[in-house]
Amino acid sequence: MPLWLCGCVSAPPAANPLQFDISSESTYTRERGHGFEPGAPRNAAGQPSFFTVDVPAEGNYRVTATLGGPAASDTTLKAELRRLMLDSVRVPAGATETRSFIVNVRTARIAAVPGANPPIEAGVVKLKEPRESKDEIWAWDQRITLEINGSQPALRKLVIEPVQVPTIFLLGDSTVADQSREPYSSWGQMFTALFKPTVAVANHAQSGETFRDSLGRRRIDKILSQLQPGDTVLLQFGHNDQKQQKDGSGNAETYKAELRTHAERILARGGVPVVVSSMERRNFDEQGRLKPSLLEYADAARTVASDMKLAFIDLNGMSQQFYAALGVERSKAAHPLNAGKIDNTHHNNYGAMQLARLVALGLKEAHVPVAAQLRDDLGPIDPAKPQPPEQFRVAASPGFTQQRPLGD
Repeated sequence: MPLWLCGCVSAPPAANPLQFDISSESTYTRERGHGFEPGAPRNAAGQPSFFTVDVPAEGNYRVTATLGGPAASDTTLKAELRRLMLDSVRVPAGATETRSFIVNVRTARIAAVPGANPPIEAGVVKLKEPRESKDEIWAWDQRITLEINGSQPALRKLVIEPVQVPTIFLLGDSTVADQSREPYSSWGQMFTALFKPTVAVANHAQSGETFRDSLGRRRIDKILSQLQPGDTVLLQFGHNDQKQQKDGSGNAETYKAELRTHAERILARGGVPVVVSSMERRNFDEQGRLKPSLLEYADAARTVASDMKLAFIDLNGMSQQFYAALGVERSKAAHPLNAGKIDNTHHNNYGAMQLARLVALGLKEAHVPVAAQLRDDLGPIDPAKPQPPEQFRVAASPGFTQQRPLGD
């Protein structure tokens, strides 16, 4: 039985931190409730391993990692489905360094919220089968799973404790959702690494989905059931909503109405909705000029944000500057190869990180309060001056797929 269906979901958070000496840990079992996932070496150069810990309840947890050892080390840590937490932390030989980050843990169960407007009934998120219930179960299983990666990883100790911090909820499509395997990535997976350990990022986006899917599958209900006053919700749909024009089930006006519904419900719970226009697809004409394909939906998003006086991030416009700055050939570096063909909609680690940085810039420019929690060492962010792809690297996760994410 998946853990998110068992009766332990409602258990109160532990009073004492969970502490682990990684050097003495063995393989995970349900009875022990912690340990290494089987089949991978531990703290081995270029050989990522996975360490899993059962936690008593869904919510936000501060993870404090002690890194380093006798030899010089270079450690990257990701959580759950490849959410980047610590990127290439280098510790000299004989030294140790302690770093903290926040991991959001969730289950598919939805707690009833009678006082909400409209009331939220108890139930479950309608997960996609078998994608979420099997391939992406680490995102739903009431456990923290850490990917220990890097050129010379050295994780010594872990301390895990429940914490009350502001939460940024993400809701969107495949360009936001956690992608479980290389070479695909999303800005939502990179976004976690841009914040201080004073805020959580809870990614509820899912590939192939629309505002209508969020309502039908109860993803927005799940967010609203956990949202605390002052929490932020970033809303970015458009790619798949556009397809509803072709099947006759929707258009830009129904998109606006569904966006308003989401924003109104978030506001009613005391949250801060932030409207994000969808980034463009990489598409140049023969003269090397970008050919936008999502302007109608970007304009619709801007209109709703303006009418409702909501914060707005023009990721569509910034992505155009980003692609134009790189040009026809270098912009290919932002996208994965699938069976030898470039996927011009989805992104790899480099493209995902550049978009995450642009969203962070958008938070600052829109004066969204949670922008104060961004790290101080991000450096200048300019869509017309992206980080050079030739100088970018994030340790690749194990596991590769040629199955394209749902949606276009």
